[in-house]
Amino acid sequence: MNRRIVIAGGGAAGFFAAITCAEADPSAEVVIYEATAHPLAKVRVSGGGRCNVTHACFEPRDLVQRFPRGARELLGPFTRFGPQDTIAWFAARGVELKTENDGRMFPTTDSSGTIVDCLHRAAERAGVRLVTQCGVRNTEKKEHSFSLTLTTGETLEAQCVLIATGGNKGSAGLTIAEKLGHTIIPPVPSLFTFHIDDPRLRGLEGVSVLSASTTVRGTRLRATGPVLVTHWGMSGPGILKLSAWGARELHDMNYHFTLGLNWADPLTPLQVQAGLSAERTEHPRRQLATANPFNIPARLWERLVSAAGIAANATWTHTSNDSLRALAAQIASAEFAVTGKSMNKEEFVTCGGVKLGEVNFATMESRICPGLYFAGEVLDLDGITGGFNFQSAWTTGWHAGKALAGSQPER
Repeated sequence: MNRRIVIAGGGAAGFFAAITCAEADPSAEVVIYEATAHPLAKVRVSGGGRCNVTHACFEPRDLVQRFPRGARELLGPFTRFGPQDTIAWFAARGVELKTENDGRMFPTTDSSGTIVDCLHRAAERAGVRLVTQCGVRNTEKKEHSFSLTLTTGETLEAQCVLIATGGNKGSAGLTIAEKLGHTIIPPVPSLFTFHIDDPRLRGLEGVSVLSASTTVRGTRLRATGPVLVTHWGMSGPGILKLSAWGARELHDMNYHFTLGLNWADPLTPLQVQAGLSAERTEHPRRQLATANPFNIPARLWERLVSAAGIAANATWTHTSNDSLRALAAQIASAEFAVTGKSMNKEEFVTCGGVKLGEVNFATMESRICPGLYFAGEVLDLDGITGGFNFQSAWTTGWHAGKALAGSQPER
């Protein structure tokens, strides 16, 4: 009788593990059970429908710095299967990736469908069976196998089980893991945008600043990157990175805090003030509202000038030092009241999940329940925006798949 290996969850990590296992051990019966009708749904919507597959960060020690949780545990796995391996894996199956200026990598087709189709084809070719609208409801450990109950009521036996159900609070995988003896770190959102209602931002939806720095006042949290003004407040990498590093702290604050923002990063407030003084000396007759020395978008610049109490028709020569200091503060040390969050649907990520110390990251096997494996976000690990979370899914899925097939990854 062939070994039956059950994969709970038809997302990126589950598919990658199933394919890796089935390719390494063609005699195994590998089955993915996906509770919804839409496997790989997150892959399909990610990156605005383009799928940010990975990131062009090829040094493992640099790569793990992009993970607020799981950095230490992922170092070894990334050494054995990292972004370069991901690129090669997809290339070998007919999918070429391209690198954008910020390091994010996408399929050259700019379509997530290319990645979804590739994974489906690879799974089918390897002999993986996919069952949709049918999840794993319960798993009981026997001496040398597992007894599983599906959401349809059907029961079956499996020699090994991989949980790759994601990290949502209602994840069946977390419930199963806890019943089998694992500690669950309560999941909370990790990548999210900020709700801000401020007159400086109203009507500026779509305006973005390419280089800004963000902080949470009263904490050590800080990030840099593009910031985008939205209908509900702020988004963009400079916000999403801050939300990732501060996921637990901001949750404990009930998402009510003061956001510090420097629109002219990397310039300091003193450097900004010096730049304003130099502009006054060099162009005394120009109007402030139309003369912007920091490459800040024109409409945002006008709002900052107004917020500093400077008249729209004021010229540089008629602007006092106090007014320049007020404008420098609006540019380089602005503060905004955050009153809530919205999930960034394309990048939905949580922190929390199965406690990392209870998993062997060389094989992704449970240290508590032999034959039980984990991959992806069901673990208490998460990365910042930019393709890092998909890379951890490919990496943990690959390691789990190799181990499930009985072949150990090379050290």
